[in-house]
Amino acid sequence: MSTILVTGASGYIAKHIVLRLLQAGHHVRGSIRSPARGETLRATMAALVPEAMERLTLVPLDLTRDDGWAEAAAGADAILHTASPFPLSQPKDPQEVIRPAVDGARRAIRAAATAGVPRVVLTSSIAAVVEGPQPQGRRYDERDWSDPEAPTISPYSASKTLAERAAWDMVATEAPGVALTTINPGFVLGAPLDGDTGTSLAVVERLLAGRDPMLPNFGFACVDVGDIAEMHLRALDTPASIGQRIVGASDFLWYPEMAEILAAAFPDRRIPTRRAPSLLIWALGHVDPAVAAIRSSLNLRRELDASRARDLLGITFRDPRESLVDTARWLAAQGRA
Repeated sequence: MSTILVTGASGYIAKHIVLRLLQAGHHVRGSIRSPARGETLRATMAALVPEAMERLTLVPLDLTRDDGWAEAAAGADAILHTASPFPLSQPKDPQEVIRPAVDGARRAIRAAATAGVPRVVLTSSIAAVVEGPQPQGRRYDERDWSDPEAPTISPYSASKTLAERAAWDMVATEAPGVALTTINPGFVLGAPLDGDTGTSLAVVERLLAGRDPMLPNFGFACVDVGDIAEMHLRALDTPASIGQRIVGASDFLWYPEMAEILAAAFPDRRIPTRRAPSLLIWALGHVDPAVAAIRSSLNLRRELDASRARDLLGITFRDPRESLVDTARWLAAQGRA
């Protein structure tokens, strides 16, 4: 049995990772930002894998402070670094998300190198892949990098790009003994393990509640949260994944298409499916920061090639339409929409 340090262990994806690690017999050392999040995480795991609770310990870590990182990494066999800011609305100052994302990635690699931890799997994002020139004659894949200096890039996408770059730069220069893999998930869907949900679920909640009379025509390369958790575990057990970026994405879904799927699954709800004129969205973007953040993605279908995940890790991706409906049913059952 191995000891795995999972940073940001109370996060939406991270909880699924922690659960699978415990089910597989590993000892998990999870980092948390606050005692309250730790209590929620422990309660969730106690309900799901009560027999494994003696193998779960929690430690406080901050992405922007050195305190505790060396101690948290000591004796670990691997680090799964999932912690990174994911705001629902983009901040006015991009550094609010860029600085902790980059600093956290550097601290994870440095802690691994200092403690002699040989293996790190870092949760990046397709946001670090698709915000660059459209590849000619193929889908986006692991060869592609977002441009953090692009005028239309969001602070979140810039943060994920710069954080992943920082990690790769460190293992190439300062920490050559650390074997790194990055997992680059698409838009993650699927029922959470408890009520402490991720930002992506707020998008589904908004659709299910029918808050918008018309919907902007933008979309996501989607993926199930269970598939992304499984990718992290399989990367640990796959030496050929070392030194690789691995995209995790299934099908592309337009936002209005997602509304149509939910309208069919919830016929008693009034879920608008009408597409908004793009000119209207551009105009609204001048006064609404949330709308402004999506303008560069209007009518843009960014498809990804996830064959590396299939071929290298043996992942069979779930249909994200099923994951979307599962997410909505969980939200409805919780009275969240």
